[in-house]
Amino acid sequence: MENKIQLQKHAHVLASNAQEVGFLERVVVNLETNVITHIVVRIGPLFNKEDKLVPIELVTDTTEDLVLLDADAATVEAMPLFEEEQMVGEGRSVEASAVSENKQPLPFGESPSVLPLVMDPDDTYATETVQNIPEGTVAMKEGTKVIAADGEHVGHVERILADPSVDQVTHLLISRGIFGKEVKLIPLKWILKIGEDNVYLYVNKDSIEGLAGIPLAE
Repeated sequence: MENKIQLQKHAHVLASNAQEVGFLERVVVNLETNVITHIVVRIGPLFNKEDKLVPIELVTDTTEDLVLLDADAATVEAMPLFEEEQMVGEGRSVEASAVSENKQPLPFGESPSVLPLVMDPDDTYATETVQNIPEGTVAMKEGTKVIAADGEHVGHVERILADPSVDQVTHLLISRGIFGKEVKLIPLKWILKIGEDNVYLYVNKDSIEGLAGIPLAE
């Protein structure tokens, strides 16, 4: 596994001065190219944590349980949130409806974008969670389930391995079991589809069981 990007679930994320800033929560992968675009880093104290979206270009080195960034802690804190709440009403965002339904004449030289938010009391609004990831990507959760072609659950993703020259996924390290954990290395060519909660394979459970097990550092 030398000369690979290794993104282990819950790996410690270090700033450029080796200060720990958080831990790895998710990995964002382009669905067409299998290129990693971002990592999601969970930062902050126990009861006030935030998930920050960090470009993969800032990752300078990885080990089995560490991710080193070319950025200081303040830069990581300033990164955009992975998820944000957006208020919506009747299929439109509040911001859009407020501008379009405001009947007040605009002062000379003033843009609608700076008008105060006006909400119709007769409308009902709700919030939805929006992920700030690029279009055509998916943010794999920690411990994503791996499903074989015959529908069998064959393990969970422990680690993502990628080619550092192009940031493209090359293998998934998956595990099954709690005590006496069994670990297998799945090549990219066996992966049919990567999802947020599940990874689907081209091969059946028998193919996975036929792979030699490998040691996994805890």
